[in-house]
Amino acid sequence: MIRLFASCDFRNIGISALRSQIRACGAAIVRPGEKMMTTAAATPLQVKGGAFLIEDRLPNEIFTAEDLNEEHLAIARTVDQFWTSEVEPHLDAIRQQTPGVALSVLRKAAELGLAAIPIPEKFGGMEMDLPSVMIAGEHLARDASYGSWHSSHTGIGTLPVLFFGNEEQQRRYLPKLAKVELLAAYALTEPLAGSDALAVRTRADLSADGKYYVLNGQKMWITNGGAADLFTVFAKVGGEKFTAFLVERSFPGVTSGAEEHKMGIKGSSTTAVFFDNVRVPVENLLGEIGRGHIIAFNILNIGRLKLGPGAVGGAKNVLAICLKYAKERKAFGSAIAEFGAIQHKLAEMAIRTFAVESMVWRVVGLIESQLAQSAHDHDKDKHADSQTELKAVEEYATECSMIKVYASEMLDYVVDEGVQIHGGYGYHQDYAVERAYRDSRINRIFEGTNEINRLLITGMLLKRAARGQLALIPAVQAVLNETVKEATGAAGADEEARLVQGAKKIALSTIGIAYHKYGVELEKQQEIVMNISDIVMEVFAMESSLLRSRKLAASGQGTNAANMCAVFLREAMDRVEVSARNVVGACSSGPALRENMATLRGFANYDPLDGVALRRNIAGRLLAAGRYTV
Repeated sequence: MIRLFASCDFRNIGISALRSQIRACGAAIVRPGEKMMTTAAATPLQVKGGAFLIEDRLPNEIFTAEDLNEEHLAIARTVDQFWTSEVEPHLDAIRQQTPGVALSVLRKAAELGLAAIPIPEKFGGMEMDLPSVMIAGEHLARDASYGSWHSSHTGIGTLPVLFFGNEEQQRRYLPKLAKVELLAAYALTEPLAGSDALAVRTRADLSADGKYYVLNGQKMWITNGGAADLFTVFAKVGGEKFTAFLVERSFPGVTSGAEEHKMGIKGSSTTAVFFDNVRVPVENLLGEIGRGHIIAFNILNIGRLKLGPGAVGGAKNVLAICLKYAKERKAFGSAIAEFGAIQHKLAEMAIRTFAVESMVWRVVGLIESQLAQSAHDHDKDKHADSQTELKAVEEYATECSMIKVYASEMLDYVVDEGVQIHGGYGYHQDYAVERAYRDSRINRIFEGTNEINRLLITGMLLKRAARGQLALIPAVQAVLNETVKEATGAAGADEEARLVQGAKKIALSTIGIAYHKYGVELEKQQEIVMNISDIVMEVFAMESSLLRSRKLAASGQGTNAANMCAVFLREAMDRVEVSARNVVGACSSGPALRENMATLRGFANYDPLDGVALRRNIAGRLLAAGRYTV
């Protein structure tokens, strides 16, 4: 196990010596096989997935970006050094898909261990914790073309082997994946099976001698598809049982199609992959026959979570570019940074980034707390195995879907405003914001479309309630029993906490109203379900932002965070009210409609504040710093 310490100086050493320098910074501190762990809160909490709707937390009970330790910060510096030294000089070639360049850079990342952060040491990896993975993802998000190569290999490419491979499969493949001697890809999507992943037509038939499976079919939109050496391929055994296989390019019958011509991430490799009577040894069956969905959905959960820091890193980069441009660009005799309209945009970009960043690290903390509790419960085995990690992530599958949707739409907003701030120049390919605008769009499709994830968010909450895993039903009933007078609270000293509580009650009441009308058929009412999910996401974003800002305030920091939170809570409540109106209007009428609307208005009531002044203060601090700051 390698730990990184702030005392290590990464600034003046050669990139080739960087990994040995990391090792010199304390390799003996942690025993082999023991992961670097993060303290997610003052006291590790066992919080159920979805419980944020029905339980309240204190600021010191959540994990935030400010809680990252020195080892994690050193990882960030390592990645930044690698980016400056090895990625930036080759970005033009990567974006033009010059053969071999992206793969060469990725292999240099592997020399530093950046392609093997979660892989166990015994397989040549760094064996670091989830925050380490997330930190690397954020700091590699400055260019989506290289980022796609890197994240697809280290994420959906490698993780199926790490989490579901047997000992022999891990021994055979993980060391080569860690060094990028093999490039990995994930082959699930087909021409007629996108969101409906279980409808794949790729078929696997066991040979007469029982020694191999014969694969036939086609996959499409496969990231790294043109260069990958190892594919996790999903097929139906006998045309029925959805199953995963590890398929090497070297197996006869595996071919890639031409590179797709995409709107964005143009430097990434995206191709179709064809399987023509491919003989796959039975030893390469991944997991169990007919259980491929367990692999597919769990890997997607992790991918959705990892999209969060990627979006945050991309947003911070675009914001920094816009701050610099706004100070340099002159109009009407002044820098456009002095204009209120531009300051509004810059502030709002930071506000939404702050909300997503708060959500991301809160969920990371929840997962780490689960792992810490598991390690405590099994004191003889300090190292949490892959199945324990999967269960921890699966517990927060709802939160992972929320992060995916909220983060991808946040980044779309930021890059769109980035183009607008640049004016005509933002529409020109010579400017980074034009490329960021195009690159961002895929995130709402990656890892399950945002529409699918919106359906999942509410659907998973209701399923957890039905299984007795979440006390949602009594909480819903309690809110529905509140009278209009009880719902309409006067603005008080803790207006922001009241806003969060009001949003929670709106979420619970809309769930109750919709379920009362449609019962188990609610899942078929997609528009209603998606509106409820929008409310639920806003609740999590509001509470995460408030708790983080108060945690910062308690330590005498976070003036910008407090202002960003104040603005965000009120705008989020406005969005909550609009979505709730849509649900109430679709699910009630007559006197019930009027009563429901009166209650909704009571929950959503708040006194406005001077958002103009707050945004100007936020923008002023951003411009002074030249970057995102809390």
